[in-house]
Amino acid sequence: MYKNQMKFQKIICYLMLLASAIVFLYSLGFVTDMYDSLYLTMTDPEDLSVTSVEGSQIYYEVQGYDPATNDFTNPNFNAMLTMAGIGLIVVNLVLFITCTHSRRKYYIGNFVAVALSTASSVVVSAWGIMNVSAFKEKFLQIDFEALKAHSEMWDTAYIDSTFWFDAAYFVFGFLMLITVLLVVNLVLKLIVMKKEKSLIGSRKDVTA
Repeated sequence: MYKNQMKFQKIICYLMLLASAIVFLYSLGFVTDMYDSLYLTMTDPEDLSVTSVEGSQIYYEVQGYDPATNDFTNPNFNAMLTMAGIGLIVVNLVLFITCTHSRRKYYIGNFVAVALSTASSVVVSAWGIMNVSAFKEKFLQIDFEALKAHSEMWDTAYIDSTFWFDAAYFVFGFLMLITVLLVVNLVLKLIVMKKEKSLIGSRKDVTA
């Protein structure tokens, strides 16, 4: 069990780093389709409320645009998502700095690293899914008939797919799955450490 647990903890730590990198890469592609299909529908750069396609302002809304004030007064979700991805990578590098992936026995630093990784993943996943779901609802309110007409007239991309919104459930779902396994690994490590301590104690008793 000891050897299997050691292999498991190494795999999980690397997967945590991979899951963090996926969140970062996802953030870079999040507005790709919206840029290709919606950017040119807003005909006045000085007034984003002027658009040939109702609802196309969502491209800027994910970057902090507030239709109510016609200004960028809201938090920039896309930029924050990118920073969250970078933050997760940094936090999960702590798993390696503290040797959580290879240490035979866990110490306070390892428990802190696991706690930070778990808390960060849960917060980012909940925040990310909540916001992406809200933006998806706004995206579906776009006048797609007008968007298709605009696309045919100006030979621009017509995209009505919700791929990048739906992908969030897989991205953050994968992150949460690996986070759960990280916690499972911690429990297994505690069990192994307890058994090892008990075994060492029994040997001492026999020697005595």
